[in-house]
Amino acid sequence: MYAVIDLETTGLRTSWHDRIVEVAVVHVDENGRVTDEWCSLVNPDRDLGPQAIHGISAAEARQAPRFDQVAGHLAGMLRGRVLVAHNLTFDGLFLHAEYQRAGIYAPIDQAAGLCTMRLAPDFLPSAGRSLHDCCRAAGLPPYQAHSALHDARAAAQLLSYYLTAAGSPPPWADAATAAARLSWPPITTQPVVAVQRRTAGQREQHFLARLVDRLPRLHEPRGDAYMDLLDQALLDRHISATEADALVATAEEFGLARVDIEHLHRTYLASLAGIALEDDVLTPNERSDLDQVARLLGLQRSDVDHALTTAASVIPQQRRPGAWQLQPGDVVVFTGAMEPPRWAWEEEARAAGLDVGNNVTKKTRLLIAADPDTMSGKAKKARQYGIPVVHPAAYQSMLAGLTAPAFSPT
Repeated sequence: MYAVIDLETTGLRTSWHDRIVEVAVVHVDENGRVTDEWCSLVNPDRDLGPQAIHGISAAEARQAPRFDQVAGHLAGMLRGRVLVAHNLTFDGLFLHAEYQRAGIYAPIDQAAGLCTMRLAPDFLPSAGRSLHDCCRAAGLPPYQAHSALHDARAAAQLLSYYLTAAGSPPPWADAATAAARLSWPPITTQPVVAVQRRTAGQREQHFLARLVDRLPRLHEPRGDAYMDLLDQALLDRHISATEADALVATAEEFGLARVDIEHLHRTYLASLAGIALEDDVLTPNERSDLDQVARLLGLQRSDVDHALTTAASVIPQQRRPGAWQLQPGDVVVFTGAMEPPRWAWEEEARAAGLDVGNNVTKKTRLLIAADPDTMSGKAKKARQYGIPVVHPAAYQSMLAGLTAPAFSPT
């Protein structure tokens, strides 16, 4: 009878190339009972926009199907049913735009649908416009806002409240007839696995677990390419999901098994320990940094202790290149929704002697991303050119160590 939908999007306007990042559908029968539900994240193949609002990370969205891959299944859940949403105008426009982008004409007719927000004055005259206010006025339980499935469930409960209050038949009974008459084109339904949001505290599997186990280590691995990539990944002391994918792919390309990578990780940690002890003093910050790197590499505190003991007992014959540093005149680029606003970050960068670019080019030294796993066009170019992508917090640490250019009178 009814298909209650909710969407999370990268922004508010389809004309600004905003996309759907999560879609949920809840089926409700003529008596207001929930009979089915479905939800999935959607890979928008672009920056995720206001992540502080919808709470979806690029690491999650990159694993989700694209809209064209879920279009057939979603159409099957909407076909022949009355489309319902809280602010149907917004959700309807985005659904129509996504289907249009996929080359499909979808009969998303708002006149044949129901908007629980527009119906609120008839059943909840004291309520505000928001779904939260309407549910509270109807005495419905609280829910997790800005999650497509939780919002769709809440809107379904609100619809059930309206159905009970309206009696039988409801004043919109003709909408069901109109919805059944809407002609959907045949759409191929691809086999697709819905991707759900992570639960609070849930983490992605450590990338080491994805490498092939092989014992014993049969050769000294030639891991220069892997180590160079590791240098870049650890620049901000964070290995993003995208960087983890690249490390796994590099290991597989060079035939490095898990035991080889663990050896390289210990070698990498040992070199950092040697650098930390070059002045024969280990500061608390240096120890904390070594512990953090060890965790990222799947190593333990005992591995740090061993690396420090070894480094203290030998005279270093070689050391890895010094720490990566920003220099005055370097070109930096920003991407993603940031707080404070991006223009404030750009002004600060210019004041520090950096050049700020609008787009990523081969001359760009660093890309600062609100989410280092972002799928924005800028991030795609940065990865193509081998330009580091770092979180704003890591960039601020780099900025603190930037040496301002000396003043030379003319």
